[in-house]
Amino acid sequence: MRIASAALFRHAIILAGLIIVADQFTKWLVMVEIMNPPRVIPVIPLGQTGINLVMAWNTGVSFSMLRDTGPWLLSGLAIVVSIGLVIWLMRLNARLPGYAVGLIIGGALGNVIDRLRFGAVFDFIDFFVGDWHWPAFNLADSAITVGVVLLLFDALFQSSDKGKNSAGSEAP
Repeated sequence: MRIASAALFRHAIILAGLIIVADQFTKWLVMVEIMNPPRVIPVIPLGQTGINLVMAWNTGVSFSMLRDTGPWLLSGLAIVVSIGLVIWLMRLNARLPGYAVGLIIGGALGNVIDRLRFGAVFDFIDFFVGDWHWPAFNLADSAITVGVVLLLFDALFQSSDKGKNSAGSEAP
């Protein structure tokens, strides 16, 4: 298999690595240095809206779905998906989807590390409006979300070959 753009591949993999390091560092910082003892710490109090630091453990995936599945199965699934994304990344030439895939890979593997170390993912960012709280999340989750949004944006607005057939010729 040929790498479509070696520089893009390298940059996206470096981005994934940076996300993993930043994710693990922020989790360590909050878990060990800030949340000892565990408590709710207001970070951005804006009246009825804001962001708190909390200590939450997610044994499932997004919104705690599949929480009874177990860390090994979820970790294995995330690793398989990450391998698929690396293979896709090898075929990409465009920066936006390449970097988006790098963000997703880094976020997925950052959470895999938690699952393998602790049996659950450490989440610590609590966004709320009034009494409604978004499920707690972390930097890895944010990277995955931003990566998916960038892929959707690229698919909807940036793809240069949108609406063209694979042969490159116009229909009569």
